[in-house]
Amino acid sequence: MFNPSQADVRRFFCAAHAKAQTGAPMEAIETLASLWIAEHPEYHTDLANVDAAVARNYDKTPEQTNPFLHLSMHLSISEQCSIDQPRGIRQAVELLAKRLDSLHDAHHAAMECLGQMLWDSQRSGQPPDGDAYVAAVQRRATRD
Repeated sequence: MFNPSQADVRRFFCAAHAKAQTGAPMEAIETLASLWIAEHPEYHTDLANVDAAVARNYDKTPEQTNPFLHLSMHLSISEQCSIDQPRGIRQAVELLAKRLDSLHDAHHAAMECLGQMLWDSQRSGQPPDGDAYVAAVQRRATRD
């Protein structure tokens, strides 16, 4: 089971950004990460210095989005859609992207649903409810 530390995740995103900047060869997951990084130029400064990225405590600056959490959620949703797990998430995100005319905006909306599912799971002590998560994304895709 792959279980990276916080520092590992930050190093991964910084390395993907650096490779994209220099045109270095990348693994498939790094290419995907670099595409999401390109969608977020506001994070490029955070990704430019590996040591600073590893040392930074985003809990002390709650007004600033943690770029590593945000990019990790983009990768998670991309992976979920690629394997359609939980079942139905691919179609729900695709419908939401069509409704919003933006895959990026659809991911941001799905992130809210994903975050809510995880928060509910932690609060209740129950496993994450994938069906509720998919239903929440579907509701966003079909509401007026």
